[in-house]
Amino acid sequence: MVATLSSKRQHLAFVLDHLGAGGVQKMALALGRELIARGHRVDLVTCQACGPLLASLPPGLRQFELERGRSLITRIATLQADPGGIATMLRPVLLSPKLPRELLYTASLTSYLRQQRPEALMAATRPVNLMAVWAARLSGTPVRVLVSEHNPPSMALNGSRRWCRRHLPALMARTYRLADAIVAVSQSVAADLSALTGLPADHITTVYNPVIGDEIATLARAPCDHPWLAPGQPPVVLGAGRLVDQKDFPKLIRAFAQLRCQRPARLVILGARNDEVTTESARAALLRLAAAHGVSDDIALPGFTRNPFAFMARAAVFVLSSRYEGLPTVLIEALACGCPVVSTDCPGGPYEILEGGRFGELVPVGDESAMAEAILSTLDHPPDRERLIMRGRTFSVAAAADAYLRALSGELSILPGSGPQATQRQPRCPLGASSSHPTRTAADIQNATIQAAPARLTGRSRPSAALLSASITSDGINVIARRNPRGTITTSSR
Repeated sequence: MVATLSSKRQHLAFVLDHLGAGGVQKMALALGRELIARGHRVDLVTCQACGPLLASLPPGLRQFELERGRSLITRIATLQADPGGIATMLRPVLLSPKLPRELLYTASLTSYLRQQRPEALMAATRPVNLMAVWAARLSGTPVRVLVSEHNPPSMALNGSRRWCRRHLPALMARTYRLADAIVAVSQSVAADLSALTGLPADHITTVYNPVIGDEIATLARAPCDHPWLAPGQPPVVLGAGRLVDQKDFPKLIRAFAQLRCQRPARLVILGARNDEVTTESARAALLRLAAAHGVSDDIALPGFTRNPFAFMARAAVFVLSSRYEGLPTVLIEALACGCPVVSTDCPGGPYEILEGGRFGELVPVGDESAMAEAILSTLDHPPDRERLIMRGRTFSVAAAADAYLRALSGELSILPGSGPQATQRQPRCPLGASSSHPTRTAADIQNATIQAAPARLTGRSRPSAALLSASITSDGINVIARRNPRGTITTSSR
């Protein structure tokens, strides 16, 4: 019997921006831990080796930190990775006044792929997805690339600058086609990605996040020293997540203030941002709002905790107040701990997780009164906790690992638990090919890669000049950039 990519032991790599306490990072670490336990060799490659999850890396995980490159060299590299995509790259990349920070690590990721030669590279979030595809093509190695979307992209782009909303969908459509697998963490995210970019729905595989492992039951039983969760205290309403606009914790505080007018209760919100300064600013704003509604004595913001499960197992109700999500890990975790839940019926996965309200109340986004009523109803009539635990366990790490490996191999993708039926993935363009161009040979790909020698810069301007034009010749790529009327820089890569 011939071993497939999903069954043989192999060298796999995850690439992330950082190790903040977000769902994407937790997913990567959970998958990495499971894959290592199965005997795979797993690397974690980050643009920045920082964040609260840095101390939680599983044993056996090899960590690599990328080096930041220069803006102009990055623009040249992206054009070399996909010369035929110059039209879609022009405004969001080549002529952009400021590149997304993650793209500046493209050259370093290319070097990692050439030196370490993993068999598969798994990326998440839009800029990192783009970087992974381009770096793989530049490396000239046979690495298979999986890109993944963890939030509805149309919602995420709503808060972006206008040029992003206008030009990024076309760039995503072209570049994602060059990957070996495209994964969305819920059917809602998959549908949104397809509608936004025009990618065929059967090119996108839905794989639910790896959330529930064997350790959660043990962590849920661990002691919790927060005094509000001691027996005999008023019921605790729990929220958790990054302190960002997407999570809409102000709406949760306003709903709690309405609840507090009807019965004793307390609110605990777990979470932080990526650094102490922005965390403290967000925390102060939430506390000011609580004071304005007269509930500051009943609200606690303990920050990031390594074991939120001990809180979930003892809370009376967990509330997800988000404006949009992909597949909210924290909602699944609460269910797996037996905690009753209330969630906004926001774009993304809550509806799928709760099966339209079978496993928790769904309320309209932004309706704080409906949220307060749902919390009150859940406190007065709590559901069976064992039933919630069984629902949470359907989103297992083992099932997600199987599905990711199958997605990489091109086999049938299997959705864990009782979710929708799996769909057969259609053949995708091989690495190095586009949907409208014939497959390129290894020699063709090598000719499009950055050479070991640095690009030659001439002229008086600095490499940060804005790109004005680029031409592709048989000898390489010539780029002309202008910084000011008195000087130009000509950059050539042969």
